[in-house]
Amino acid sequence: MPYSLAIKASVLKDLQPIPKDLRGKIAVAILELSIEPHPVGSKKLGGAGNAYRVRVGDYRVLYEISDAERVVRVMAVGHRRDVYR
Repeated sequence: MPYSLAIKASVLKDLQPIPKDLRGKIAVAILELSIEPHPVGSKKLGGAGNAYRVRVGDYRVLYEISDAERVVRVMAVGHRRDVYR
């Protein structure tokens, strides 16, 4: 049974300065989170509860998983040097 996606409005703003070819790859990665919230290469973020990250080139997608509600909440998307701040 797939998870539903909840994407913060600020994520759309985060995507605008990213080159178009990478935006497509990031969108695919986000959609795949609804099928498999723990894809190969995802890592749990320390000290952040149920927060995880997945790599897409030099960019990161930060998200939280609620297994009880079966929801993946995408919190932020950004370049690796900026997204964790």
